Amino acid sequence: QVQLVESGGGLVQTGGSLRLSCAASGFTFSIYAMGWFRQAPGKEREFVAAINRSGGNTYYADSVKGRFTVSRDNGKNTVSLQMNSLEPGDTAVYYCAADRTVWVRMVATEYEYWGQGTQVTVSS
Repeated sequence: QVQLVESGGGLVQTGGSLRLSCAASGFTFSIYAMGWFRQAPGKEREFVAAINRSGGNTYYADSVKGRFTVSRDNGKNTVSLQMNSLEPGDTAVYYCAADRTVWVRMVATEYEYWGQGTQVTVSS
């Protein structure tokens, strides 16, 4: 049974940091690229960051570049998102997702497996 379980969300003040983690099971983690997406109330789900199978290639949305860092540990089947200098505009439910590809992709419909999400709230 495929599972992606996010953790690490919470309430933080503007300028603060959070580290999200996603634990994967039920599939061969090391052959999947992993992505992070987010969805704010009343808005569409948007791409945040992605990392390729080996962890050697990453890609970020312009809105988070320089503030967020995605990483993975194929030995532990986990992917993480370090979020620094958080802003109220970062408030959303954050999802991790798995994409069986050698590439790093930004389109949500390309991703095969999804977690349930974790809430991140940034207060001003």
